[in-house]
Amino acid sequence: MFPLISIFFVALVAVEHFYIMVMEMFMWTRPRTMKTFNLTPEFAKSTKSLAANQGLYNGFLAAGLIWGLLYPDAAVGQHIQIFFLACVIIAALYGGATSSRSIIIKQGLPAIIALLLVLFL
Repeated sequence: MFPLISIFFVALVAVEHFYIMVMEMFMWTRPRTMKTFNLTPEFAKSTKSLAANQGLYNGFLAAGLIWGLLYPDAAVGQHIQIFFLACVIIAALYGGATSSRSIIIKQGLPAIIALLLVLFL
């Protein structure tokens, strides 16, 4: 039961970052994405390539978490999950300090919960 909870939270963080990747790489100038990131159409258009680059990094975070979940050796997979969850937490702290404090809650909190579950279950 408990390991399933940790798997669920790690997968949730991976899905969240995959979705962020899609928004940043492919939907940056769409109304819903601009509303989500509080962007003007002009700013979204002028930062489209920067957002795509940032999206790629979010995709790497998601891929690393999925890799950790699927790795055949559970002990190694756990270490992979810990590394990528720590990366997500650091990115959320930085984003919260430099962009929007809500990033700490929206991205950091699920990753912190997942990390605690991976470490202690």
